[in-house]
Amino acid sequence: MPLEPNRAIPRREFVRSAVAIGGASALSACLDAEADEDVADPGEPKFPQGREDFSALPERQHAWNDFMVREPSGDTILPQQQLLLFVEYTGSVPPTDDERAAVEDTLRSVERAYQRGTGGTSGATFLEGLLFLIGYAPAFFDRFDADLPPGIDLPDPATVIEQLEEDATPESVDAVLVLNSDYGSVLLGVEEALFGDVDRLNGVAVEGDFSSVFKKVERRPAVVGRGNPAKELDHDAIDEDAPMSMGYKSGFDDSNPAESRVTWDDGPFAGGTTLLASRLGIDLDSWYEFDEETRVGQMFTMDHTPEDIGRTGEALGADSGITEESVENLEKHAREHGCVGHSAKAARARDDDFEPLILRRSEGNISDPAHDAGMNFTSLQSGIEDFLETRKAMDDLADVEAHKSGIVDFLTTERRGTFLVPPRSLRALPSPRPDEE
Repeated sequence: MPLEPNRAIPRREFVRSAVAIGGASALSACLDAEADEDVADPGEPKFPQGREDFSALPERQHAWNDFMVREPSGDTILPQQQLLLFVEYTGSVPPTDDERAAVEDTLRSVERAYQRGTGGTSGATFLEGLLFLIGYAPAFFDRFDADLPPGIDLPDPATVIEQLEEDATPESVDAVLVLNSDYGSVLLGVEEALFGDVDRLNGVAVEGDFSSVFKKVERRPAVVGRGNPAKELDHDAIDEDAPMSMGYKSGFDDSNPAESRVTWDDGPFAGGTTLLASRLGIDLDSWYEFDEETRVGQMFTMDHTPEDIGRTGEALGADSGITEESVENLEKHAREHGCVGHSAKAARARDDDFEPLILRRSEGNISDPAHDAGMNFTSLQSGIEDFLETRKAMDDLADVEAHKSGIVDFLTTERRGTFLVPPRSLRALPSPRPDEE
């Protein structure tokens, strides 16, 4: 039965449902709901289109900051709708020129159809376009005779899980697409176009077809942003304005590195990076058993108070308030207060300039039948070792017994995947040694 908008259901709730379901009928209904008018042809333009001049686009697939909505404080805001598409490679080894052209033509059609994020518009309040990237797993490169260059730190996900001593499932796919927009119909339209189910996308003819070389294995939609978790998740304790299920904003400007920090400057994949994609479960029942003051202390530091951060962390602006002194005094605070904050613990994994090692690109909230809530967590880093260092910093301090320790005890890792994100010029089925082809 076709999905139809129900005017009794709030628009945002309906859009989330449509993205979760997927398919052509969901796309049409989602366009109808978001455009607030009947849609005769889902292929007709409803959003700003992209540029014809591809040379004007960044070579880095992950160069998003200049195309994201920003808070008045300057903090970037993650798009409200996210979709991860996990795919298996079914083409030739090595890929043929025609197969690479099919992938590149499809991605260029997407770039023509939608502007890159906000289009670079200063002061934009909505991300009407699309931010996306494609990354390739170690399993994809294992199909080739040649190995990745020795400087590429991309272990398989099973190795990451083993080092973290987690009971999690490694992703067995060959690639992942990360799609982000404030509009669910943008994501649904791209998904349909990638796999040849529509021939026009936002008024642009779709060239190429992923289905000739990729088989879709799994799709994982998620939402983030003020008010979305409370509407998405069946948990009464979540503040109605909270941008995250645990109540507080994330991704402060000072807790994310510059994009250049996670980008390779040289080598055959210069302009690229690595992506780690995780599926997490969250124990919200236990988290919300604590009072607000305790939750603030465990999320940030014991020096932070509810008055300092506001209801959902908005009073902090772009600065989390985590300093080098916060890290230096961590053991002292743990002994004095019986608690150490997550942000302070994670800050132990910073470089000599006190800059974080990983750039978080999504912390999307999802329903999870096995947990009170779930999360799509993706991060960019110059090497997976930087993620491992950051994740290990979240664990308890070895020589201090703290009664409460950040948020790590409320998180369960379900799945992890590791991926190489090539520069745009190599994103279509790259070989492990593109400089030798």
